[in-house]
Amino acid sequence: MTLFRKLLTDRSGATAIEYGLVAALIATGSILAMGALGNSLSNTFTQISTKMANAQDGKGPF
Repeated sequence: MTLFRKLLTDRSGATAIEYGLVAALIATGSILAMGALGNSLSNTFTQISTKMANAQDGKGPF
């Protein structure tokens, strides 16, 4: 019976789960932010590449 009472009052498992949930939320937010940043950088480099190719060919304004 005392083992059952100890298990009911033990909160260390709940704390570990809370830390795990916080870590999962941070990881999810980081992945989403990095994905958005990656798309933005890809678009920027595509524009730069196009402008450099146009400048090399002598095609109009930059």
